[in-house]
Amino acid sequence: MDNRRRITLPRETKIMGTKAIVIPAGSFVVVVPLPKEPLKEAGSWLRSKRSRAELKKLAESLARKESIKRAKRYKQI
Repeated sequence: MDNRRRITLPRETKIMGTKAIVIPAGSFVVVVPLPKEPLKEAGSWLRSKRSRAELKKLAESLARKESIKRAKRYKQI
């Protein structure tokens, strides 16, 4: 991370110019690329009684837990 809080990713990730969710997980971060139009990508198959904010909070929480679990398994933290 540079002094402007930007993260440099390897070219192989192919997410340049793409919005992404960055999830802090201990000593590392998880980067999840987002589709340009998530609602169109989800189509009609995504139905929920929860609000968008609730779903986002739940997804980030679960991703953080999974990332930490995975990092512990690989002895990264």
